[in-house]
Amino acid sequence: MKKKPVTDQASLLRKQRTPLVTPTDLDARATRDVAGAMNAILADVFALYLKTKNFHWHMSGPHFRDYHLMLDEQGDQLFAMTDPIAERVRKLGGTTLRSIGHIARLQRVDDNDAEYVEPADMLAELREDNLALAARLREAHEVCDKRRDIATASLIENWIDETERRTWFLFETARRSDSTGH
Repeated sequence: MKKKPVTDQASLLRKQRTPLVTPTDLDARATRDVAGAMNAILADVFALYLKTKNFHWHMSGPHFRDYHLMLDEQGDQLFAMTDPIAERVRKLGGTTLRSIGHIARLQRVDDNDAEYVEPADMLAELREDNLALAARLREAHEVCDKRRDIATASLIENWIDETERRTWFLFETARRSDSTGH
């Protein structure tokens, strides 16, 4: 049996030890800071996605169809954010989430494992979670501005707008009508 030349083995070992390196003009500190901020955002988005789908699946009551459809749309919107966030981290030379456990360690959105939640409470909880996500997106935007990462900041601006729209819909949907029906 033929042995591999020593140079091939050394090259293979070096490749195995080399982290996932992606060329970028941002310095290592910028990559670290932006990747850290965006990985926390990604964990929050996954947690909020699952909570939104949980409430979508467990919705009940007279407004079931409207709430069910709205939460399905919002869940789709949240899930659509996940890949661009993770790929942005990788474009900068960072690494991103690897597991449910990793998400759990970073997420700041509280889980809701209750057997039953009133529809109005679902909407209120999601509204507050989306408000908090908007604030965290603004914080991440500040990190991007400080580190001169214009591309990530640009993506965040769109996600803030989408998050504010979800918050608005959740707020308006949960409002109580006055005596005139409005």
